[in-house]
Amino acid sequence: MMNIQSAILEGTKILKNRFISTAQLDSELLMMKVIGKNKKYIILNYDEELKLEKLRNFNELIRERSNRKPIAYLINKKYFWKYEFYVSKDTLIPRPDTETLIEEALKITKNKNKINVLDIGVGSGCILLSILKEKKNFFGTGIDISKNCLNISKINANNLKVDARVKFYKSDVDKFDLGKYDLILSNPPYINKYKLKYLDKDVINYEPKLALCGGLDGLSEIRKVIKKSSDLIKKNGKFILEVGFDQKNRTINLLKKEGFYINSILKDFAKVDRCIVSTKI
Repeated sequence: MMNIQSAILEGTKILKNRFISTAQLDSELLMMKVIGKNKKYIILNYDEELKLEKLRNFNELIRERSNRKPIAYLINKKYFWKYEFYVSKDTLIPRPDTETLIEEALKITKNKNKINVLDIGVGSGCILLSILKEKKNFFGTGIDISKNCLNISKINANNLKVDARVKFYKSDVDKFDLGKYDLILSNPPYINKYKLKYLDKDVINYEPKLALCGGLDGLSEIRKVIKKSSDLIKKNGKFILEVGFDQKNRTINLLKKEGFYINSILKDFAKVDRCIVSTKI
């Protein structure tokens, strides 16, 4: 038999040996998942003996984590903006850098009421739903080509209680023709096909290629998204697009060609150009 504390220590040791920098935190999170309790419970009940089946579950999760499977997939959740999102291996894990996009969207719609927001490639719903949660009278539409992503978005919309103000459609961006939007957001796949193999093991071995690969030059999806957004957006509507670190100039040219005026370029936490904010003229 083993108690909670010993199991966490053992798990931490295994993860440390695999050079996982968040070893202790990960070990605690996996324990919380296995016994279905929060951190406070764990701290107050360190001596509680673990049933054999729970210990087996825990050891299995530690093994998967030591093979670099992302913690968010193992516990099926990720905290983003101010909320907790359900995630699975079918969705990209929300990145803190993407919160830049939320901040900007809230800033430019500060005095707006009852606007229609479209999220192209909605994934787990983290971008669109965070905005709807902040703005009680905005209406959202999310599209994605993955049915599994849409199901996860729906779960998150229900959990955050914004499901009455959002609709989801399974569609490729070039085939989507519903409605006109005041604000369009997109974090499309933008990694060059040949560079995928250089990504961290956690990312490339586990996260969906569909959400990462941007074709031969990394811009194939961005091109489609810009072209379609140009039709779907209202005149003077705002468009916020997340791009790769080396794609700013090429993307700006594509936007200008489609009748967008460039308002600003936002940097992420690492001071890398991350989002382009533009207006349809």
